[in-house]
Amino acid sequence: MVRISKTYVPNLKEKYMCEKHKVYFKRKLLDWKTEIIRANNEALNNSFDDNSASADIVDQASSYTEKNVEMRAINRQIKLISKIEQAVKKIKDGTYGYCEETGEPIGIKRLIARPIATLCISAQEKHEKEEKVYADI
Repeated sequence: MVRISKTYVPNLKEKYMCEKHKVYFKRKLLDWKTEIIRANNEALNNSFDDNSASADIVDQASSYTEKNVEMRAINRQIKLISKIEQAVKKIKDGTYGYCEETGEPIGIKRLIARPIATLCISAQEKHEKEEKVYADI
């Protein structure tokens, strides 16, 4: 197993998806997952600590709306955790960093910005154009 420093950042001169890159992205993904879980637990705890048994119906409605928004955010975070776990599996099976449509490298800069990216920029743009066409119908 290759060891990297906490300050290591993948270098474009290194071989694409070398062991250092894999270790870096796995650490980045797992740290991100840990942070999301911590934030979700905190939000859930705060939500349950809230004593919204107010007699005022407007306060109750407002509290309900806030909780609903929080729960939707938590649900989005849970989906994000699933994508992070899929990315970690791809690191293990050697397919991480390669476009699911073209098989081309996604690119270090793109993966640093969006470690769960599964498409290269050209495939992503094509996908977004198709989505827009269907959304306009």
